[in-house]
Amino acid sequence: MRSAIIAGIGMHHPSRLIENSFFNEKYQIDIDSFLREKRNIHQRYHMEADEATSDLIVPAIEKALQSAKITKDEVDLLIVATDTPDYLSPSTASVVQHKMGLKNAGTFDLNSACAGFVTALDVAKKYISSDEQYRNIVVVGAYGMSKYLNWDDYKIASLFADGAGAVVVQASAEEGKGILSSKLFTLGEYYDYMGVYGGGTAMPTSHEAIEKKENLLNFAKKIPLETNPTHWPRLARLVLDKSNRKLQDVKKFFLTQINIGSIDETMKNLELPASMSHNIMDKYGYTGSACIPMAMADAVEKKILNKGDLIVLVGSGGGVSMASLVIEWTMD
Repeated sequence: MRSAIIAGIGMHHPSRLIENSFFNEKYQIDIDSFLREKRNIHQRYHMEADEATSDLIVPAIEKALQSAKITKDEVDLLIVATDTPDYLSPSTASVVQHKMGLKNAGTFDLNSACAGFVTALDVAKKYISSDEQYRNIVVVGAYGMSKYLNWDDYKIASLFADGAGAVVVQASAEEGKGILSSKLFTLGEYYDYMGVYGGGTAMPTSHEAIEKKENLLNFAKKIPLETNPTHWPRLARLVLDKSNRKLQDVKKFFLTQINIGSIDETMKNLELPASMSHNIMDKYGYTGSACIPMAMADAVEKKILNKGDLIVLVGSGGGVSMASLVIEWTMD
């Protein structure tokens, strides 16, 4: 059975910088102190009005292809993980394929909210393991939630940001490398707690729906605070056990970047130092399904992530969907 390794990585964020002071001025209250102290968010980037999620994806993929030293023609499959697509239909992956000229790549979108990128990595690994026609698969996590923000709710509007991260998942004959094990998990009873509920068949778009702001991000109910710090450590231990590795073998954790408190509590529950989680929300805010690949790309750029390192990814998003992976890093 072929292994699935990460052969290249890239990230991109839009150019419009939004510092915390923007929200202080807009709402005339001190939001900056809360964001810095409780969320570790200092700034974020938002798309311009004429930009779409696909516009963030293209440069991230270009960097990943350059990193992997492969051409556009060598891409066999493109998986875009996003819950902020260009359109409800067709897929954003089709748009990207056309914009980039990925003429040999099949495409599809995957939506498990902010767990999407890690879920898509699992899918890519299984494609490579089961079908020899797939040699290079591009997996993207992309987020354009600024287009779905309800600006009447400063607690939500100040958290979210835009960005994209991409990796090239490549087939390798070397056993025991790359993506080693995975686990998907869902708490479906929380499906109506947070999301963008307008636009589908349950709440079709209408003038009335738009007036009620049903087409915008809505935190309808509060997911229990202990949800992520309870399940993230459990999933991390589970995938490590499946790959016959130990917590002590792990060099870095890459966790969904929405709440620094949940990350710190997770590391505490694992009895590991908080510094073992690589966090980037201070620079980029919360970028949903893009946050984990962006954090990985940042770690590579800073030479924090090195060949042979064992890493654990845990993504978590609305639904509640969760996904976890163990990867032995193979990039120099």
